[in-house]
Amino acid sequence: MIQLPSFRLHVPKKKLRSIGKTGFWFVTGAFIGLFFFSSFVYLYYKHAYENKIYPGVIINNVDFGGKSKNEVKNYFAQQNRLIRNKEIQFTSPQFTATVSAGWLNLGYDSNLLASQAYSIGRSGSFFSDIYFSFESYLHGIILSPAYTYSSSQLDRIVKNFQATINIAPVDAKFTYENGRVTQFQTSQDGQEVSTEDIYTFLQTAAVTKLFKNDQSLLAFSVPILTLKPNVKNVANTFGIKERIGVGTSLFHGSIAARIYNIELAASRLNGILVKPGEIFSFDQAVGDISSLSGYKQAYVIQNGHTVLGDGGGVCQVSTTFFRAVLAAGMPVIERHAHAYRVHYYEEDSGPGIDAAIYSPTVDFKFRNDSGHYILIQSHVDEAAQQLTFEFYGTSDGRVATISQPVVLSQTPAPDPLYQDDPDLPVGQIQQVDFAAAGANVYFNYSVVKNGKQIIFERFDSHYQPWQAVYLKGTKT
Repeated sequence: MIQLPSFRLHVPKKKLRSIGKTGFWFVTGAFIGLFFFSSFVYLYYKHAYENKIYPGVIINNVDFGGKSKNEVKNYFAQQNRLIRNKEIQFTSPQFTATVSAGWLNLGYDSNLLASQAYSIGRSGSFFSDIYFSFESYLHGIILSPAYTYSSSQLDRIVKNFQATINIAPVDAKFTYENGRVTQFQTSQDGQEVSTEDIYTFLQTAAVTKLFKNDQSLLAFSVPILTLKPNVKNVANTFGIKERIGVGTSLFHGSIAARIYNIELAASRLNGILVKPGEIFSFDQAVGDISSLSGYKQAYVIQNGHTVLGDGGGVCQVSTTFFRAVLAAGMPVIERHAHAYRVHYYEEDSGPGIDAAIYSPTVDFKFRNDSGHYILIQSHVDEAAQQLTFEFYGTSDGRVATISQPVVLSQTPAPDPLYQDDPDLPVGQIQQVDFAAAGANVYFNYSVVKNGKQIIFERFDSHYQPWQAVYLKGTKT
C-alpha cells in the first residue's frame, strides 16, 4: 500500500481575522444599501398608489391593482345584482323553502373585500408593509372572497326547519311498582337541523355556485344531525327490551263520552306484565265496566240493538288489543266478532279484524307462549283520534302474517226505521243506529318461527245486516 503524503493549509490567524472583518462589513454595507434602496422604492411605490390598491392583489381572478376602494365596492355590488333574482331551495324530507338571493341579501361582502384589498401593504408595520407590497407585485396575493347575508331573514328559514325537524332524544325508562310497570319508555334518537352547516354554505359556497350555475335555482339539502339519548337501555329482570307487536285503530267521529271510555279502558291495561305461559283475559284485566268504575254512557250493542249503555267504546279497545296480539304472533284463545260491521273498525282496516267483549260472557283471551314477559303499553292520540297498543318483550324470531280479509257474501242493509220519541221536540230527528251491510268474512293468521309454522288459524266473522234507526220527536 502506498502512503500518500498529507498536506496542511496554513493561514495566519491575522489573515483570517482580516478576511472576516472585510466580509462582515461587506454584508453589512450591502444590507444597509438594500434597505435604503427598498425603502426608497417602497416610499415611491406608496406615493404612486396613494388611495389605491397595490398591484397583484387578486380576488376571484381579478387583479384590483391601481383600483380605489370604491371601485372594488362597485365591482362586487354589480356582481351581486347579477344573482339577486336567482333562487336557493332549502330542502328536507319534511319542509322546503325557496327564496331569492335578493330577499336573503346574499352576495359578496363588497365593503369587507374592498377593505381587505386596500389593507395589503398598509398594516402600519414598516417591514411587514415592505414585504407584502413587494410580494404582491412580484408574485401576487390572492384573497378569498367574502360573503354576506341577512341573518334575520336566514333565521326565519332556519326556525321553520327547526319546528318541523328538531326532535329531542328520549331516554330509556323502566319503573316497576306494586306489580305493574308504572313508567316505561324505550330510548329514541333525536334529530336537529345543522344550522352551522347552513351558515357555512352561505358564507363559503352559495354565491360562487350561483355564478357558476347557469340555472336560476340552486338546491341545497339541509343537513340533519342525529342526537343520541343519554340513557339508551335500562336493565330490568323481566327481559323487556324491544317491541314485538303493535296494533292500531281509528275512532273518527266518536262522541266525547265514547272517547272518554276508550281512554279509561286503555289506561287500565297500560303497564300490565303478562307472565310467560299466562292466559290473559281482557275482561279480567279491564275489570268492571260500569258507571260505578268511572265509565260514561255511550252507544253499545246489546240484545241485537244499539243502545246507550255504560262503557260504550270499550270494544274499540278490545279490537285494537286483538290486532296487537296478532302482530306479536301470540296464540288467540278466545275471540268473538261483533254482531254487525262497525265503521270505526274499518277506517284503517279491512272488515273482520275486530274483537267484541261484553263482561262476563264475551271475552278476549290470548296465551303468552313467547317464553318471556310481555309488557302492554297503550296510547291514545286525541288529535289523530287513534288508539295504539304496543307489546314489548324479548323477540324469539317469530314472524306473524295476516291475509287480506275475504268477503264471501254480502247482504244489503234493511230500510231505515223511524220511531216516535216523546222526549224529543216535534220535528226533531235523531239517528241512534247506523246502517251496515251484512257480510260473511274471514282472514288467515299464520306465525312462523325458525322456518316452521307454529300457528295457523282462520278467523271467521258473520255480520248481520243492520238497520239505520231514527227517533222522531213528538213532544209538544
